[in-house]
Amino acid sequence: MSVFRSDPSLEARDVTGAGDEADVALNLVTGNIRLSILWTQEIQLSADDAEQVAKALQRAAAESRSMARAKASGAAEDQPGPAA
Repeated sequence: MSVFRSDPSLEARDVTGAGDEADVALNLVTGNIRLSILWTQEIQLSADDAEQVAKALQRAAAESRSMARAKASGAAEDQPGPAA
């Protein structure tokens, strides 16, 4: 099982018809975001597909920040408080 979860709504494909794809995935352990260009080293996107990639990156960034806040909140709860 991969620690990466790809954005299921992203369907950005190369406009030249080569079958190449862009993928945005969130690492569920670290919160890092992976942007992959599958099957090649570069991809040519239409304006609509480029916008899809940008939005997928924004969704991943928001989820990554949420994970970091939850992790920080959990760590703060584990810290002993001042003596009463």
